Amino acid sequence: MWRHFVPISVSSRFMSYLSSSAAPRVPVYQLYGEREQWPTPDMVHCELIADRSRQHDWEIKLHQHHGLTQLLYLKEGEARVCLDDQYHEMMQGQVVLVPQMCVHGFRFSPNAKGHVVTLAFPLLERLGRFLGDVDVGALGAGIYSLDAKEDAVIDLAFNTLDQEYRRSGLHRNVLLESLLLTIFVWLSRRTVRGRLGQVQEVDRGREYFRQFNQLIEEHYPEQWSVERYARKIGITPVYLNVLCRQWAGESALALIHQRVVLAAKRSLVYTSMTISVVSYTLGFSDPAYFTRFFKRHVGVSPKLFRKQAATLVE
Repeated sequence: MWRHFVPISVSSRFMSYLSSSAAPRVPVYQLYGEREQWPTPDMVHCELIADRSRQHDWEIKLHQHHGLTQLLYLKEGEARVCLDDQYHEMMQGQVVLVPQMCVHGFRFSPNAKGHVVTLAFPLLERLGRFLGDVDVGALGAGIYSLDAKEDAVIDLAFNTLDQEYRRSGLHRNVLLESLLLTIFVWLSRRTVRGRLGQVQEVDRGREYFRQFNQLIEEHYPEQWSVERYARKIGITPVYLNVLCRQWAGESALALIHQRVVLAAKRSLVYTSMTISVVSYTLGFSDPAYFTRFFKRHVGVSPKLFRKQAATLVE
């Protein structure tokens, strides 16, 4: 069983400070230190703690991720963790859940070893559908400790996940999702038990923003307008844009376009569909316009992107 859970609440004073003009802007990254688009057609990214933190003298400064949730498993060493406005000492054998747009940072000991797993929102939603009664996308930030029995299971899950991520074997995506599902089953069990009898105060703006992300996932191929998304949520387009800029540093339309681009990348890499068919499946009536759209956001044409990506998945 998970024997320890530290729920992290976001103080209204802290959130007001972040949104005020006087506050220093917390950077929004894809991966830490990277402002470019999601670097892979995969919906998950795996790396070792040392891969990135060693480059930054073992300190990952405060930052945020839009549309990405992270799991950090500390196998060895220690770390000081900031999740929104709360600091915690993290010991080996603990897992940190960092939901999207949670302001977070880490200071690791030089002997720290472990894994960092980053999940894109669509994958998180898909895992949530398997769990049914638990909204994975709404899980709050928290630190989870393992007991002796669980330590071996979760350690094996993270190790295998990292190894499989670096390969291109048969049914790779199926195995990756199965391993992630194993981790989230344990996580959700402990979370549900930890919240029994507690009244959860939901930040309305954060909830609207979460709904918007979920609607994008459901309707991005239909080319919905920002106005239609806002109407579905029950807010004005102006307020939706305010929320998107507050939580992601981007306009609502930019976030919609990012999801379309991600879907296009995956189709170009993992299917044999022609570029015209890809464009039609994403709601474009004119393949030439799709090509211009893709090049504007990615920097290369769909044809060149497919050619370059082919060398990465062989």
